[in-house]
Amino acid sequence: MSLPKLYKDVVIVGAGAAGMMCAIEAGKRGRSVILIDHASKLAEKIRISGGGRCNFTNRYTTAENFISGNPHFCRSALARFTPQDFIALIEKHGIRYHEKKLGQLFCDGSSQQIIDMLHGECTAVGIEWQMPSTIKEIVNLSSDRKKPGTESNFSVITERNTIETKSLVIATGGLSIPQIGASALGYQIANQFGVRVTPLRPGLVGLIFSADEFSAFKEISGVAIDAEVSYNGASFRENVLFTHRGLSGPAILQISSYWQLGKPLHLNLLPQQHAQQIFLLYRRSAVLLPNLLARYLPKRFVQTWCTSMLARLAIAAKPICDYRENELLLIADNLHNWQIIPSGTIGYKKAEVTIGGIDTLELSSKTMESKHTPGLFFIGEVVDVTGHLGGFNFQWAWSSGYAAGQVV
Repeated sequence: MSLPKLYKDVVIVGAGAAGMMCAIEAGKRGRSVILIDHASKLAEKIRISGGGRCNFTNRYTTAENFISGNPHFCRSALARFTPQDFIALIEKHGIRYHEKKLGQLFCDGSSQQIIDMLHGECTAVGIEWQMPSTIKEIVNLSSDRKKPGTESNFSVITERNTIETKSLVIATGGLSIPQIGASALGYQIANQFGVRVTPLRPGLVGLIFSADEFSAFKEISGVAIDAEVSYNGASFRENVLFTHRGLSGPAILQISSYWQLGKPLHLNLLPQQHAQQIFLLYRRSAVLLPNLLARYLPKRFVQTWCTSMLARLAIAAKPICDYRENELLLIADNLHNWQIIPSGTIGYKKAEVTIGGIDTLELSSKTMESKHTPGLFFIGEVVDVTGHLGGFNFQWAWSSGYAAGQVV
């Protein structure tokens, strides 16, 4: 039995944040749009984000908050649809929100409010839905094969139907959190059309360490410290959380997007203090080093760190007044520049984003359209544009979806 055949102006593969935003904007322009997704539940990544309250944007979004092979690529889209534009949209729908810190905006209620808002906006402009639905094949219709009277560039074949379309938008996301449906479909489609994909790896993810190197710190799982974490010129100061496998917390998640396997991280454990000045102040004191540092850092961490560090430096534990000057200098240097080498990350299962993706050199920064395949667009996480922690990745989804929605 032959499958039903449809004709749509726009087919969007992926009904997440970017896909729905693109659909809304295309629908406003009177385009016939169908959203296809393999999931049975709509926008699971939005639902689980921000602890269930969706960190939907960041007031202070700039291009500097994104990682990409071309750091300027995101500027055009971000300028055309700003955080203020998305805030205006949620205010129109009466969704109450609050700023947690550093410009991070969250729903007062639940992330379901954002999903319902986007679904409602799609419905208002006549968007069709096809969920759950699996794409079997995408055919590139060359000029000599086009049907007379149509302008179709692609034929999208699913288990339900065949859809011919002029504009095909790939909004399939990355590889992060496969347990809610993430897949490599977007990259596979890119490969089919000869669109280059940059190397992929987990981002905004916890780091793990070899058992021998970090065994002592497993005992302080759950302890957090305020530290500055640096790697290759990138630096973030927020909480660092010790886990049973290694390190997590905002500062670690941020730096993980930059870190390369086999390279050391640098931790400043006293970003607001000068260890040498502290030691000078207590130079004549008989206070023990762990007891002194416990005035500035969590006691459980200090005990473990001092035991590990002094053993590595071959310095005996003793009262401050008994240390030689060069010993105190060594300890101070390590407090401000503790170098550790992770053995890896905890992987895509816990990663918030995927680093890398569709090479931005392949796309128009204004429209997200492929430079070599007319009518083919890539938006959202599938593109090699990755935001910092704090609402930036959702803003990229809104902005890139909006940009494509103006032209599809």
